[in-house]
Amino acid sequence: VHDLIFWRDVKKTGFVFGTTLVMLLSLAAFSVISVISYLILALLSVTISFRVYKSVIQAVQKSEEGHPFKAYLDVDITLSSEAFHNYVNAAMVHINRALKLIIRLFLVEDLVDSLKLAVFMWLMTYVGAVFNGITLLILAELLVFSVPIVYEKYKTQIDHYVGIARDQTKSIVEKIQAKLPGIA
Repeated sequence: VHDLIFWRDVKKTGFVFGTTLVMLLSLAAFSVISVISYLILALLSVTISFRVYKSVIQAVQKSEEGHPFKAYLDVDITLSSEAFHNYVNAAMVHINRALKLIIRLFLVEDLVDSLKLAVFMWLMTYVGAVFNGITLLILAELLVFSVPIVYEKYKTQIDHYVGIARDQTKSIVEKIQAKLPGIA
């Protein structure tokens, strides 16, 4: 993932970035069912065309190469019950942790944490009024694939200006705390 985000292999990253961006843009324009159906139709078009092409070539050349996807058809893709149970057990750890957190927040075990969630959800109502979920995913993908490489390229300049902003913020907070001694 690190190599993808920092564009170490440009072809691989370009493929992943382009594919996921096209998928997200497609989901923004069409329903999930339509996007999945079009993807399956595109895949079937390619595989059927390739199979017919190979069959015609074999008939013309009178060769017996067999099914072009024979190697893939013979691959064992079954999931053993042991592997399945391992995946389920790993997922259950995360599900149980999430359930405990949800119960803790909604039943107000810690008032501050529950209030933080309430404020965050209130802010999210404004974000939701402006942005669609797919739009946020598209923006997140653009940021994930652009910010790290820009930061890596201009690290010294960015760190310099972040330091200036941090110093300015710190001085403003100190001035406010000096005028309102009860806050510190």
